[in-house]
Amino acid sequence: MKISPALPIWSIAAPVAGWLLLGGASFNPGGFYTILLVIGLLGSVLAAVYHAEVVAHRVGEPYGTLVLALAVTLIEVALIVSLMLAGGEETTGLARDTVFAAIMIILNGIVGICLLVGASRHKEQSFGLLGVSASLATLAAIAVLTLVLPNYTSSAAGPFYSPSQLAFIAVISLILYGTFVLVQTVRHRDYFLPEEAVNDEDVHAAPPSAKVAALSGGLLLICLGAVVLLAKSLAPALETAVASVGAPKTLVGIIIAAVVLLPEGLAAVRAARANRLQTSLNLALGSALASIGLTIPAVAIVSLTTGWTLSLGLDVKSTVLLLLSFIVATLSLGTGRTTVMQGTVHLVIFAVYLFTTIVP
Repeated sequence: MKISPALPIWSIAAPVAGWLLLGGASFNPGGFYTILLVIGLLGSVLAAVYHAEVVAHRVGEPYGTLVLALAVTLIEVALIVSLMLAGGEETTGLARDTVFAAIMIILNGIVGICLLVGASRHKEQSFGLLGVSASLATLAAIAVLTLVLPNYTSSAAGPFYSPSQLAFIAVISLILYGTFVLVQTVRHRDYFLPEEAVNDEDVHAAPPSAKVAALSGGLLLICLGAVVLLAKSLAPALETAVASVGAPKTLVGIIIAAVVLLPEGLAAVRAARANRLQTSLNLALGSALASIGLTIPAVAIVSLTTGWTLSLGLDVKSTVLLLLSFIVATLSLGTGRTTVMQGTVHLVIFAVYLFTTIVP
């Protein structure tokens, strides 16, 4: 999608149509309407990617990738908290399942596709090692402290934290994520800047005006809201389809998480295809960090306020896959250069994750 000085009509009409379809869904129109909801969802995703790229082109890197990551995550957090408040104590494991699915989708699925697509077209790609190392170190620390350590503490039997431990971990998560954002945008911004391709017209094109960028920023939030709510409205039909084939219910959460992450995923893949792998990794790893760094403190506040016990610890199978993902990511992204080999390895782990979810 080429960025133009004025916003194309389709990028404005798509989210409007998505919200109108959401309004119509309240009347329970029937099975055919589900197809229209899917079309509205896809249109909103494509519009979100377009508006994110407009904003990113105006503010520059790494601020542009941060805008999309934060926008998606804040809406995702709001959705999780609203579902927890509506579902009560039965949803105390929702945050853990959603965050784990997001990490696996991003760290193996999105990163794997980006590495494979980029290397297939350009043979070998390079990126700034310092920024990626900082992202992986922060993500690994937050993930293990929030999703693995609860199984091994003794104040409360796992997979739970005691109230004081939960409050402490929530503060730690915010500190780690806040420090990362400070490093990414202020102290060491150069670690996250991509090498500009000489022949990349999108990079060297004149940035959009402040008015167009502001309009795109507002439309981006509208698009992301439509994506999340359309995904939620399609969940019952999805649950029925999953149950009809005998797959576990956890597969529904993975599919919804994948849909919510579609705007970031498409933007990351497009950047990799244009030989801007640094931008792809900024998007992917930044999204994973925002997801866990903001979701855990938010649900911790809900848990402490309501008195519900928040289930955070992963089971043994999920823990092994999480640690394997971090080990492989550290090795595959530890040289500053990637080929199709690294992309294939990440996608194989993602395939194993999906397969063992369906056939545990």
